[in-house]
Amino acid sequence: MLLAPAFACAQSAPPASDHPWELSSGSQQSLKLPSRHAEFVPDPNQTYALADLVNIAEQNNPETRVAWEYAKARAADLGISKATLYPTLAAAAVASSARYQIFLNTTFVRQTTFTFAPALVLDYVIFDFGRRADEITISKYNLIAANLQFNDTHRAVIFGVMQAYYRLLNARGQQDAAEANLKNAQTVREAAEARLDLGLATLPDVLEARSAEAQADYDLQATIGATDIAYGDLMTSLGLSPTVKLQVQSIKDLKIPDEIGTTVEKSIDLALAQRPDLMQRVAELRAASAELKAAHSNYLPTLSVGGDAGIGRTYGQQYPFYGIYSPTQEFWDAKLSLNWTIFDGWAREQRVKRARADQKQAEADIDAIRDQVENQVWAAYSTAQTALRQQKAAAALLASATESYNAALESYKYGVRSQIDVVSAQRTLAQARTADVNARTQLLTGIAALAFQTGDLLYGRVP
Repeated sequence: MLLAPAFACAQSAPPASDHPWELSSGSQQSLKLPSRHAEFVPDPNQTYALADLVNIAEQNNPETRVAWEYAKARAADLGISKATLYPTLAAAAVASSARYQIFLNTTFVRQTTFTFAPALVLDYVIFDFGRRADEITISKYNLIAANLQFNDTHRAVIFGVMQAYYRLLNARGQQDAAEANLKNAQTVREAAEARLDLGLATLPDVLEARSAEAQADYDLQATIGATDIAYGDLMTSLGLSPTVKLQVQSIKDLKIPDEIGTTVEKSIDLALAQRPDLMQRVAELRAASAELKAAHSNYLPTLSVGGDAGIGRTYGQQYPFYGIYSPTQEFWDAKLSLNWTIFDGWAREQRVKRARADQKQAEADIDAIRDQVENQVWAAYSTAQTALRQQKAAAALLASATESYNAALESYKYGVRSQIDVVSAQRTLAQARTADVNARTQLLTGIAALAFQTGDLLYGRVP
């Protein structure tokens, strides 16, 4: 009673709308976050490749554990359905006491009895026109669907890691390009200052070179921040804290694909054959068909056998006589039951309608997702082809811009080219470096996206 006001106060609403609700110390303790799942500890001396990162994510990402536990629950459902094929046997022990008045001669005599009877109780459905078999079929396809959902979760986790990894590589590549751009800007500024000392350049030329250097430094700081954010995204996709320090492989160590290696028609056929989310819908359709069959079987009777058997011992007492123990007695009871529901308020009809609607919905869902899969593969293939062409063009642009910048800088030192020409060439080279890094990571991401849409990520078939 003393604690009741405290509990009532803790469960009340905030006192007003103009202040946030303040948690009490007891509430904070009860809402304390549970400890994190056993976290992966990286080796500081190891450089982790993409395959290593995928393995870490599959072990640590909580989404895979959620799907795994769901699949385990559906496996238990299947075991429960199969258990209905067996009889149930229960042990019972009944102790009872009764007092009543019996008529004896011309008076009522009070009688009290005490009985203890251990027994075994049997219940077994012999025949139900396949109802239990239908329930097992439903559970079986629900388990298959859960397993496919588990696979699809892995597919999504793998692709999420690949996307985050390539974004990090792109951010670091942009940072490297920005650092190179800053060095080029410093070189141009030093050349302008040297020419100014010799009287071959003007102060506005030097100021413009210094402005270009400051702009390059500003751009570098932005890329450093983007790199930190991309690193945190990668750690989150691995199921790790962003504070974990982990060395990953650089984009310079990756082989850039020079072709897609397949046709869009083959990619679409492959996706329709192995996409786990599409096969999951097929399993759900099979379960819905079994649900409809089970709903029809509810119209049919069931035949079952049941009974109990045991021993009993009774102690009786009649007033004013002494108590008497009865000898141990065996007892048994067996019955064969035929149960047939004649009328249930049209509940069975509604169950059949619901099951038929679920089946039609599952069929329509398959048609819808089939169209989505084909379009997703088509879009991913087109994106990968575009990224491949852009990567080749960006590589050519970088080579041309590098050659142009070197020539412009050399000519400027000899007084052949102007300050404007050198700064322009330096900016063009900066844009070319950025485009090259972006094109390479876009190509890698496009190839991964195509493998994701076809389902190849689950089998490691990524170019």
